[in-house]
Amino acid sequence: MAPPAEITIPTTSLHTPADNSKPYTLYNITLRLPLRTFVVQKRYSDFATLHQNLTSLVGTPPPTPLPGKSWFKSTVSSPELTEDRRRGLETYLRAIAESPDRRWRDTPAWRTFLNLPSMSSTGNSAASVRAGYGLPSRDAANAAAAQDPGTWLDLHGEMKRDFQEARRCLARRDSAMDNSTALEAGSAAKKALVKAGGLVTILGDGLRSIQDAKRLGDGEIRRRKDLLAAARVEREDLEKLSTTVSAAAKASQKAMPSAADKAVLIGNGPKARGRVLGAPLPENERTRELDNQGVLQLQRQMMKEQDEDVDELAKIIRRQREMAEAIHREVEEQTEMLDHVNNQTDILTGKVNVAKNRTKKIS
Repeated sequence: MAPPAEITIPTTSLHTPADNSKPYTLYNITLRLPLRTFVVQKRYSDFATLHQNLTSLVGTPPPTPLPGKSWFKSTVSSPELTEDRRRGLETYLRAIAESPDRRWRDTPAWRTFLNLPSMSSTGNSAASVRAGYGLPSRDAANAAAAQDPGTWLDLHGEMKRDFQEARRCLARRDSAMDNSTALEAGSAAKKALVKAGGLVTILGDGLRSIQDAKRLGDGEIRRRKDLLAAARVEREDLEKLSTTVSAAAKASQKAMPSAADKAVLIGNGPKARGRVLGAPLPENERTRELDNQGVLQLQRQMMKEQDEDVDELAKIIRRQREMAEAIHREVEEQTEMLDHVNNQTDILTGKVNVAKNRTKKIS
């Protein structure tokens, strides 16, 4: 039996509909499952509907009563009422989730409310959960999830998977033998990049909210800012690679190059006997799936990595030199101290000899 989901409502969001109707409060429900964490956004009326459905299906109300509706105050204008209702709704959901009686948790109404897969579903639970986040949209739920330190990391992992998918699609496009396959793979790569770019923006806004609320330490904030900076660089590189290669392909108006053409362009054709200075290196796993522009970008990336390695080596050498100079200074100081001890020993020896001579004269 799977362990019960950990349910919390850490934050709320004020949502204004697109038709400029009356705004309302959304409660950001965070569910931590064994394999992933995600956020569902619901308004108070959704909780009221859930309560009625659970009571009707099970025959008895849930173990904790639903917080009552206020007729004189609104959560839009009253932060105190919003906080009290948030705590009450969190207690209401956790009582159902942690109760030994599973009758309320096993109902379709409960699982639909939390966007959980049905009991009879045989598909992957994570894929079923990703089907929807709740009201009002998936982007709004992602924005709410980015304001929680735990779900922020889950969204960052999803963004990295989108980057990996974009790379796979670009590699598949470059190795395609027909234009239709290449166009399909290129479209999939752009879709993954657009999704990843949206998550980069959402994660940046969420990290600023976390920093303003002081929910993480300065060190962790800096680490996550570095992760976002690296993600932005990776997105720019992928977008540049996609745009450059696509423009070259449109300009050529020719079929995709064959493996033999790539081998000739890379220099992996028939080799002359003996050693040839300046001859191109044989193709490897990193270059096999790339075209000319991809190989050029890979070469620039490798040169950049080599420059960074040289810089790191220079830093290590500087540290070794500083340590050697410090050791040299220490040895010189120790030598001076030994010379001083030697001189003092000679003086003391002379005094002892004088004392011995005087003793002999007295005796």
